[in-house]
Amino acid sequence: MKQLTISTPHITLIVLNYGAIIQKLLVKDANGNTVNVVMGHDNAADYLTDERYLGAVVGRYAGRISNGSFELDRQIYHLHQENGVHLHGGKEGFSKKYWTFEDVHYGNEPYIKLSYTSAHLEEGYPGNVKVSVTYKLKHNQLHMVYEATTDRTTVINLTNHSYFRLDDAPNLAAHKLQLNCSKYAELDAKLVPTGKLLSVRKTEMDFREPANLGNISLNHPFLVDRSTRIAARMSSRFLGIMMEVLTDQPVLIVYTPPDMPAICFEAQNFPDAPNRPKFPSSVLRPNDVYTQATQYRFDVL
Repeated sequence: MKQLTISTPHITLIVLNYGAIIQKLLVKDANGNTVNVVMGHDNAADYLTDERYLGAVVGRYAGRISNGSFELDRQIYHLHQENGVHLHGGKEGFSKKYWTFEDVHYGNEPYIKLSYTSAHLEEGYPGNVKVSVTYKLKHNQLHMVYEATTDRTTVINLTNHSYFRLDDAPNLAAHKLQLNCSKYAELDAKLVPTGKLLSVRKTEMDFREPANLGNISLNHPFLVDRSTRIAARMSSRFLGIMMEVLTDQPVLIVYTPPDMPAICFEAQNFPDAPNRPKFPSSVLRPNDVYTQATQYRFDVL
């Protein structure tokens, strides 16, 4: 397993070639101290047996696909599934693959570019798909740009599954969250979208104004209001760190795991879009290029 590090005076990024994992993301707190704001393993080998997608790029399709299958151009494709649901690209998705370090730049606005080629019918998906992700640092910001091409019509939906924590407290009680999201997707018992979008108004999903996270459990796709690219804002009063999530994607899945004090911001298309014609298309055809851009911006209170 290989590791690369890039940094600016404000932020440092450590990346593994396994899963294109963000192992550490170091920023400054209000006192100028360096803080790692993502959960992870110090021993890189521990990622080989971790099933939580810590810091990894998730694909070929992030989120859940109902019945572990979808129809595309009048052909049904069967994917790896557990309990009738395909999750995060399957048992051996992109998060479990060794990527190639394509390029690294250590000068002004440093970046790391990784690539991976997913074979036709890997985990059941059609097409040989070439994927890349570029992690670029600009001052106090981490920019992530994904690209993909295919030689056969397929579906694709990529995201990063980092778990954020802005202090070292045993819970998220000191964290405040704001989401620029007026609607969220209704989920069935298997956490797959039903196709119905619900208003957050007068529900516990309403984070349009900053609110304490407390002990709320979240695992929901929020529809990003397109009046702004800032999808989310979170801060911790303990260390005085604030972060913003900006994305060109329609959905932000906000997930608070039950076993650790952290939160995921998974910018992506809707889960199960291949089976939901009313959702934005996730289809990628030959000669087209899939792109996705998400940015994490850090500051102090």
